[in-house]
Amino acid sequence: MATLYLVSTPIGNLGDITYRAVEVLRGVGRVVAEDTRRTRLLLRHYGIGTPVTSAHAHNEARRAQLVSRWLGEGLDVALVSDAGTPLVSDPGARIVAAALSAGHRVAPIPGASAVLAALVASGLPFGRFSFLGFLPRGGAARARLLDAVATTSETAVLFEAPDRLLALLEDLAERCGGERCVAVARELTKVHEEFFRGTLDGARRYYEEVAPRGEVTVVVEGTAAEREPDAADQDAGCALARVLLAQGKRPSAVARELTRRLGIPRNRAYELVHSLPEDRPV
Repeated sequence: MATLYLVSTPIGNLGDITYRAVEVLRGVGRVVAEDTRRTRLLLRHYGIGTPVTSAHAHNEARRAQLVSRWLGEGLDVALVSDAGTPLVSDPGARIVAAALSAGHRVAPIPGASAVLAALVASGLPFGRFSFLGFLPRGGAARARLLDAVATTSETAVLFEAPDRLLALLEDLAERCGGERCVAVARELTKVHEEFFRGTLDGARRYYEEVAPRGEVTVVVEGTAAEREPDAADQDAGCALARVLLAQGKRPSAVARELTRRLGIPRNRAYELVHSLPEDRPV
C-alpha cells in the first residue's frame, strides 16, 4: 500500500531535521511542497534528487486529485510545508483528506514546530495551551478570537507577520490588560533568534523602538485561576455596568471595564453585563 508521508522540515536551522525525514524524502517517488524553490534548496542541501511538485492554497484541490492518483499507482508521496510541521497554518488538509478517503495510508514524520519551540522557551506555563495560528486582519472574527485569548486560562500561541506584530500587541493589551505576560519569539533557530519576555505593554514599547523582522510567534499567558465574584463584586459590577451602558458603551467594552476596574474575570463580566434586564439603557 502506498503512503502519504507528512514530513516536518526545519523552521530555520537546516540541521533541525531528523534522519528519518531525510530517508523518507530520499525514498518517496514525489515530494509535494508549498514552495518548490525553498524545498529544492533543502533537498539539494541533503543531496536528495526526488522530483518536487507545488501544492499551495490556490491549487490544493487539483493537487489532492493528483496525489491520490499517484498513491493509487503505488507511488509513495511526501508532503512538506515551507517550514515546520505540514498543515499547521499551511495548506495540505485537502490532500490528506483525499488520501484517507481513497483508503491510502497517511503517516506523520515528526520534527520541528515553531509552535512548540516558542512555547517551551517562553517561560510561561503550558500544561494546557491553545494554538490560534494567524488571526483575521479585522472584523468580528478577529474580535472573537482576541476575546478568547483574553478570557481563557490556557496559554495561547499565535503566528503574526512582522509588519502587523505591533497592531496585534496593541489589540491584546487592550483586551487582556497591559500587565498580561507574553513571549514574542522571532527567527526561531536562526542566527538572529530573539525572545522578548515580559508584559504586553513592555512588548509594545519594545517593538515601537525595534522593528521586528522575520517569522514571529507570540505566546500569551492565560488568565489567573478564576474566582467566583462575591456579593460585593456582583453589586459593584452591576452598578458600574449600568452607568457605562447609560453612557452608550457597548456591552463588550463594559465587560472589559469591569475586569480592569474591579478584577472580575472577563467571562464572568460578560455574563454579568448580559444578565442585566433587557430594558437597560444602551
